Formats: sequence, C-alpha cells, structure tokens
Amino acid sequence: MTIKSATPYFILNGRTEQAIALYQRALGAKVEALQRFGDGNPNCPTALQSRVMHAALRVGDALLMMSDGPNDSAPPQSGSVNVALQFDDPDQARRCFDALAANGKVVQPLIDAPWGELFGALGDEFGINWMFNSAQVKKP
Repeated sequence: MTIKSATPYFILNGRTEQAIALYQRALGAKVEALQRFGDGNPNCPTALQSRVMHAALRVGDALLMMSDGPNDSAPPQSGSVNVALQFDDPDQARRCFDALAANGKVVQPLIDAPWGELFGALGDEFGINWMFNSAQVKKP
C-alpha cells in the first residue's frame, strides 16, 4: 500500500472562520467544504450549532483541513508540526510569507538558502507553523 498524500488538519478552538479569512487573503485559499456542528443536526446543543465542524481549503494543489473542535479547550501539546509550502514564484512566496507573518512570529526570515532556493519559516497568529520554500528566478 502506498500513501498518496498527507493532509494537515488544524483544530483551532473556535477560530476557524478567522483562519479561513487569513488563508484566503494570504495564500489564495479556496473553501471547498464547510460544515457546522448544527448543520442537519436538530439535537446539536445551541452553543455548538455555529461552530465549524469541518472545513477543507484548497491552496494551489494542496489541501488544508480544519475544525473549531467541539469546545474551547487548548489542543494537547504533543509536538511541533510545520506545513511546508513549495512555491514556483519567489514573489508570490514573499507576499504570502508577509501576509501570514503580519500578526504571527517570524522564526526564519526569507533567505537565499544554501540549497539554492528561497526559504523562511514562521508561526501564524493561530499557532500554525509554516515553512516556505521557493525556486529562485534565474538571473540572466
């Protein structure tokens, strides 16, 4: 059996709609699916009805999934995960990096990396860690 893909799934504790708006603006994400806990469930508690149960965003060829989760408790601290984005346009990588960094924390500013590409890393305002890598434009 071969793994065809791995999709990050963010649990954002009531902040999914804010994250979607940021990722749409910063990364050009397109919402492919959005379901709330109350959708089609007449027995859903009032406090959960409008919370996002599941959202799927398309970012280029990649898929990101996310949820508010069923309550506001913090997710367990079990390790660090980074979402690595590979760009073919360094200018687009810079724009997206700057947009996510605006209210986040830059870990590694964008640099000309030793492997010949543009690289940077940051944590966004929702605590999601991102790594940016982009092919450099060849200069004549």
